[in-house]
Amino acid sequence: MAKIVVFNNVTLDGVMQAPGRPDEDTRGGFKYGGWATPYSDEEMGKAAGQSMSTTGGLLFGRRTYEDFFSVWPNRKDNPFTDILNNTPKYVASTTLEEPLPWMNSTLLKGDVLKAVTALKSKLEKDLVILGSGELIRSLTKHNLIDLYMLLIHPLVLGSGRRLFDNDTYSTFQLVDSKTTSKGVVIATYQPT
Repeated sequence: MAKIVVFNNVTLDGVMQAPGRPDEDTRGGFKYGGWATPYSDEEMGKAAGQSMSTTGGLLFGRRTYEDFFSVWPNRKDNPFTDILNNTPKYVASTTLEEPLPWMNSTLLKGDVLKAVTALKSKLEKDLVILGSGELIRSLTKHNLIDLYMLLIHPLVLGSGRRLFDNDTYSTFQLVDSKTTSKGVVIATYQPT
């Protein structure tokens, strides 16, 4: 049985919106896009590589899937391009239709909670969620996420979409932590 693993960049105040690029997600007038880029280093690259090495598939919400598809398939300057292109991708969406444009992509049909539960039972390797805040919040409320690998950046933005809603109550156990040369804490939490 597969585990569902969240692998996300967050700020000290829990913001996960648009870590990679200024134009990544400007919803709500968000003006801090690309905030994680200055903190990239070799240790973060290793953590991402290790996460991908045990992955049986990626689980995306619609918005993140479309954003990743607009960037990654044709990128030639990054070792993750081939991995992302070749890894099976499962997409939770009520608005997208098959065939999905990115190779190795499958649309989860029907109730997303049932579809994800079935996928967990069927697969042997982990499913990793990148981005996909709405999907994470929905799965968190139903206790479907097994591990949170958070790259906690030493900055506060004060605005932006956060990993957890204000009405979320969850407890976690820290199972691993590392600190990068730029002060990012890579913390792995398991729900209790």
